[in-house]
Amino acid sequence: MGLSRAGVIIKWRNKNVSYRQQKGGSMEEKRKGIKPVPGDPLKYMNEAQIYTYQRMQADGWHLKFIRRPLFQRPVCVMTDQEKTALAVLEENGTLNKHPDIQLRSA
Repeated sequence: MGLSRAGVIIKWRNKNVSYRQQKGGSMEEKRKGIKPVPGDPLKYMNEAQIYTYQRMQADGWHLKFIRRPLFQRPVCVMTDQEKTALAVLEENGTLNKHPDIQLRSA
C-alpha cells in the first residue's frame, strides 16, 4: 500500500486485484488471475437468481461474468446465445435487459 506525499497517486492491493487512483480521482482496476465466471457461480447467487439463471440457460443464455466488488454484493451479468444482448440478474430473480451498469471496453 502506498500514498504519494501530494496524494496524487495511491496504490494498494488486495489478494487478486490491484488498484491505482490517478489525478482527478479516477480509478483503474486490473484483475489478476480472476476468471470472469468462477468455477462455482451458484455460490454468488441467491435462490431467486439461481432459478432464473437455470431457466435462462435453457433458453440459450449464459453467464458472461460476475462482478465481485469488495464489500458489495456480486453482480451477475448474462448474455444471449448470439452475444448481442447483456442483462443483469437482479437480486429478486428478474433479468434486467436494460441494466444501468458501466462496462469497460475490451
